[in-house]
Parts: sequence; C-alpha cells; structure tokens
Amino acid sequence: MKAIQVDPDDRSLLWADAPRPEPGPGEVRLKVCATACNRADLLQRRGLYPVPDGASTILGLDASGIVDACGPGVDRVAPGDPVYALLDGGGYAQETIAHQNLLFPIPSGISLTEAAAIPEVFVTAFLNLFLEGDLQPEERVLIHAGASGVGTAAIQLAIAHGCPVFATASSTKLRFLEELGVPSPIDRETQDFSARIRELTDGEGVDLILDPVAADYFERNIHLLRRRGRLVIIGLLSGTQAPLSLGRLLMRRLRVIGSVLRSRSIDEKSAIADAYRDQVCPLLESGALLPVIDRVLPIEEAEAAHQLLMENATIGKVVLSVDPSLE
Repeated sequence: MKAIQVDPDDRSLLWADAPRPEPGPGEVRLKVCATACNRADLLQRRGLYPVPDGASTILGLDASGIVDACGPGVDRVAPGDPVYALLDGGGYAQETIAHQNLLFPIPSGISLTEAAAIPEVFVTAFLNLFLEGDLQPEERVLIHAGASGVGTAAIQLAIAHGCPVFATASSTKLRFLEELGVPSPIDRETQDFSARIRELTDGEGVDLILDPVAADYFERNIHLLRRRGRLVIIGLLSGTQAPLSLGRLLMRRLRVIGSVLRSRSIDEKSAIADAYRDQVCPLLESGALLPVIDRVLPIEEAEAAHQLLMENATIGKVVLSVDPSLE
C-alpha cells in the first residue's frame, strides 16, 4: 500500500510505499476513503508530538472507509461495512488499523469523504464540553478558535444542548460563526475578548471555557469564569507558562482541567466512544450536527493542506481524499 511518509531530513511529505497493516485482537483494517488534517499532525511531523506506544507512526487521527478485514474477537462490524474511525495514527494511508470500539456508522446524508471530518473534532469537543467540562443546559460557554475543526464542532454541540455560546476567531471568519449560530463572535485580532465578554454578559462572565491557546489567554480566562466555572485547556498554541491567581481559584471554586485524547488507553477511549455514540451520533444522524469542511484535497497534496493549517487559512476541516472510488 501507499502512505504519506515524513522525510527524516527536511520533514517534507512523500506519498510512498509502506507495509500493509494487519489487525490484531479487537481491531479491523479499513480501506481508507478519506482522512483529515489536525494540528497534531503538524506537531508530529516536526517531531514535537510523541506517538503513543503501539500506535502507527503514519500521520492521521481520522479516517473513513470500508471494513476490509477483522481481527480476532471483532463482533461490532463486518467486512464491507462503511464506517468512520477515531485513530491513534495511520489515517494518511490507503489502509489503516482501527479498534472496533472506535468505529461509528456513517450518518444519513453524509458521504464517506465528508465523514472523515467528524471523528477527531466531534469526539474531542464532546469529551471536553460534557465529560470533562460538565456543561449543563443554559450555561454560558466561551469557545476559543471557534472557526477551527474542534471549535465548529463544539459550537454546534453547545447550541444543541441549549447553551448560549460565545466564540473568538480572526476577522475573516466571524461571519461564518454568525451563520453557525454565534450571535456576537469576537475578533481575536482587534478586540479584547475578556472586555467584550463582560460587556455581552453584563459583567457576569461564563461558566465554561474551551481553550486551545493556553498561556496568552490564561489569566483573562480565569477572570471571566463565574463561580464554580471550568476552564478546559486542550492545546498549548501560545506556550506552557502563565500566572495563576490561586486566591481567585479558591474563593470562586474554579476548576482548571487539562485534557488530551490521543494518549488515553483504549479502555478510556472506549468509554468516551460509548457516551459519544449515545449522545452525539443521533444528532449527526438527524442532521442537527454537520461536519464543517473547508475543502477536500487529494492525499498527494497533503503538503499544501498542512500549509493551509499553518497559515490559519481554513474554517473547519481540510479533508484528504485517499480513494474516492469507495464512495
């Protein structure tokens, strides 16, 4: 088979031959229709994101395709089933391995190619809003990087849960956030999001913040949280060091939660997937939630796709088409 390989010398991406993977117990092999780009791919490519033990070293945390072969003990799917999958790695390839507990049916009205934009961002958003952040109906939520893949998924999930949503993004993406259901999106380039949130909430702030930015936003995030508020940090785009007001944390009973998905055990991920299957899959099936796709490029143009992510030039996901004949 062929897969995207990272050149060890200049870190360029090559579509080249790779060993065909074989499924182990509880695993299936997928013929990949499409995969999608994540910022984790950019970090791994640069050698800044260690691959979990036992995971494929090939890039790609999303995949959609057709089940090709099943390992021992697989009883949830069968060869020929169309699915989308949450992966530890290996999506940028013609074939990949996925655990059966992390496979999901293709929603009605969504193509196999479009489904590749679902797993990483919707599972991440669901995990951090509801399982980590304990978001309740009518609570106010602030989503940073609202036009990103995770951001667009989180906005839809929060709105579907009956929560007022605030979001930050660059100026060219604000109109899209309005169309997605955010009434007053905040321009991260020209507006102080903290002052703007206080203005929009009559000084009360928000109950939950989902933040991939970290250091540069940390102190302002803490001051925006209402009593018993939660800050869930899902990325470190601006660095790892920030001041922390312990007195405010204590007196307002705030919680700061660090969260990752990829490095969790299969047991943890399976429990998350079961909750996602119960609570999110029906919304995708009904059309209440939809993947947001900036564009679809052939897998051979993975280099160009990564450049778009590095330039923050996208809204939602960039999907890489691997084998459109599987549609």
